[in-house]
Amino acid sequence: MPEDSTEHPDEGGKGIDRRMVLGGAAVAAAAVGGGLIGAKASSAPAPMPMPSEGDMETHLDQSSHLFKLTAADRSNYDGGYLQGANEHTFPILRGQRGSVYFVRLEVGGFREPHWHPTAWELNYVISGTAKWSILGTHPDGAYHNAVFEAGQGDLVFAPQGHLHYFENARTDAPLDVLVIFNSSAGEPYDDIGIVASFNAMPRDVLAAAFGVPESAFGAIPTDIKPIVIGRRK
Repeated sequence: MPEDSTEHPDEGGKGIDRRMVLGGAAVAAAAVGGGLIGAKASSAPAPMPMPSEGDMETHLDQSSHLFKLTAADRSNYDGGYLQGANEHTFPILRGQRGSVYFVRLEVGGFREPHWHPTAWELNYVISGTAKWSILGTHPDGAYHNAVFEAGQGDLVFAPQGHLHYFENARTDAPLDVLVIFNSSAGEPYDDIGIVASFNAMPRDVLAAAFGVPESAFGAIPTDIKPIVIGRRK
């Protein structure tokens, strides 16, 4: 999703997957203890505690458990807006691999087609009707594309790495969706949008892949940046 005004430059705009880092450290420690690594390695001093763990505990002990999501700063777009609680805006989430967004799509609004390299996505429709499309690979070796509508009270799950989008299916009311990720990164730092994806590829390669003249891609913007929320013209 949007550019997060609270990005921490020293973190490159990405949340740190501390569980994976700590899990790797635990495996290494087990290998040393079990004699899987030579005696020379086993005599090495124990690693220092990771600063992120202390930082995480500090936030759990001292940060507020309450976040006013719909009162948070908005990231505004032509087709709607979103408000997010991630480890930068809601410090208690730091290290917890979780973030939440309130998404409003106005009439004609759509969430840019995209996928998340490191997170799944769970969507709860608060009000309105959403049209969904989710494309992914399956054990039979084929692409499966699920197209459906979701209404008030429905849950929609987009698996990690699956291309997906949703749009406001109604012409008389906005669409409100609560989106939950198993990542603490602020949007759009854990998603790759379709427009940026096209712009990362040479035009002649795109033309060959689609079987059309290269000129067919001439009107595509050349900026590699997220659209996030757009509006049908």
